[in-house]
Amino acid sequence: MRIHPLLYGLLAYLFSCASATALTYKLAPNEKACFFTYVEEKNAKVAFYFAVQSGGSFDVDYAVVGPNDKVIMSNPKERQGDFVFTAQDAGEYRVCFNNEMSTFAEKMVDFEIAVENEARTSLPQKQGTTPEQTSALEESIFKLSGQLSTINRNQKYFRTRENRNFSTVRSTEKRIFNFSIIESGMMVAMAGLQVFIVRFFFQGARKGIF
Repeated sequence: MRIHPLLYGLLAYLFSCASATALTYKLAPNEKACFFTYVEEKNAKVAFYFAVQSGGSFDVDYAVVGPNDKVIMSNPKERQGDFVFTAQDAGEYRVCFNNEMSTFAEKMVDFEIAVENEARTSLPQKQGTTPEQTSALEESIFKLSGQLSTINRNQKYFRTRENRNFSTVRSTEKRIFNFSIIESGMMVAMAGLQVFIVRFFFQGARKGIF
């Protein structure tokens, strides 16, 4: 199958106008971790997504800080978030996660930072193609890109739900196991106590006879 050369140019443009970083980080108790991204131009769109996959109550404190230590957004004890904001200034932006509220619980955090420029450059036209054909193909590709982004968000959401449900199941299994051990120990202790009491009564009765 032969792919139209114009499609190659459009795909290359789509990949060149956006950059993204997706990571998974294990946040230790009482730890604060920051991650950085650089925005080269003003008015660029910055997308920020995170979700706590496991640990504690599945919540974490987060903050997004721009150049000159300007706090763009922050919130305590959030389980997940999906935000898009416009970078007012070019420079270094940082995303910080804070787990200082937890003494023992580690947190597994999935997050993604994407930077995309708003401007759309005009595509090179091939001989024999009209501007209407180029525009229709461009809009189709951008529509497809938006649908893929939606599918990606849904996959992240279901993955987060799966991890949290699995963590809940493991926690429940652990509690049931611990309760079973305690219950078994109490049954053995009660049986031993009953044997001791019965023997004590019989020994007392024998002493009374003699």
